[in-house]
Formats: sequence, C-alpha cells, structure tokens
Amino acid sequence: MEHHSILSNIAKHISLDQSETDYFISLLKTKNVRKKEFLLQAGQPCIVINYVHAGVLRSFYKDNNADEVTIMFAVADWWITDMPCFINQNSAMTSIEAIDDSTVFQLTKEDLDILYARVPKFERFFRILMQNSYIREQLRILQNLSLSAEERYAKFLEKYPAIALQLTQKQIASYLGITPEFLSTIRKKISKGLIS
Repeated sequence: MEHHSILSNIAKHISLDQSETDYFISLLKTKNVRKKEFLLQAGQPCIVINYVHAGVLRSFYKDNNADEVTIMFAVADWWITDMPCFINQNSAMTSIEAIDDSTVFQLTKEDLDILYARVPKFERFFRILMQNSYIREQLRILQNLSLSAEERYAKFLEKYPAIALQLTQKQIASYLGITPEFLSTIRKKISKGLIS
C-alpha cells in the first residue's frame, strides 16, 4: 500500500529521516471499509486513530430519540476517531461509517504512545493535529449558534464541496442540526435564486 499521502500529511508539520519514516510505517495497519460498513460502532472499544487514505467517512451519534446526529465527515487526507474515547481508552460514544468505499491507515493508542517515546517529534505533530481539530469544532459550535440554517448550509458546501453530492439529505441535515424537510426548502430557495 502506498503511504505517500500520509507521509505528505505528516510532512506539513514535522520532518522525518528515513529510519523514523520506516518505523512509523511499520506501525500502521491498513483497513478497507465498504460503503455503509462501520469502522467503529458506539459501545465498542476505541483503540485506533484513522488516517483516511481514500474514501469518505462519517462520525455520528444517536440522540435520545434514536435520531442520528452527524458530528463530522472525513475525506481523504483527514484523520478521524472518537477522540475522547481514544485518548482515555474508553468505549466509543460515536460510530464511524463509510459513506463510500474507503481505505484508512490505523495507528493504535498503544503504538502511538511507543511512537511518542521513540520519535518525540510525533508529539508535536499530533498536538498540532488536535489543536486544529479543537479550533475547527469550536468554530463550528459558534457558527451553529450565530448563523442561520441557510448560512450554515453555505459553509457546509464550502467545507465539503467534493462530497456534498455523495451524501443523503438526511446526513447533511443531521450535520447542520436541521430537519431534512427544512434542508429541502433551503435547496429549493437556492435553485430558484431566492438565496445565494
């Protein structure tokens, strides 16, 4: 399996020599997930962090009414896991499902801790990764509190232009925190030029 994509992702923040690169690659496991299959289900042990080599994944949880609430989508060159549960080695609170046939590179928490000890610069890489994730999620919360549904949909299309057509209306609506019916109304207004 070609590891160029994940090494390019890492090279954005740290430089590795050949022995460090070889060691890191030796820790990775490759997993293929078919469309609609789960990479992780709520209640299962969350022991890996996943780098998306190809495909699209969706992280979601079920609310008190058993409705799915989408937390995030992960496309190629993104990382995904149930972070609090991965870090604390608890059972997953969320599920991760393949929207399309996908390939991920996985790193276990145990191997990640060994990697930190053996190649300390990876602590910097994952610190930056987690900082960026925290910033992204805080901005999303603020947008959900301050922007209209129409504005949130426009931001969604900016953020995920390549996958918007692969997702169901229900999946997009659950990410935006609105009903599929309301999303349909927004789309109709856009198609009629009533909102841009």
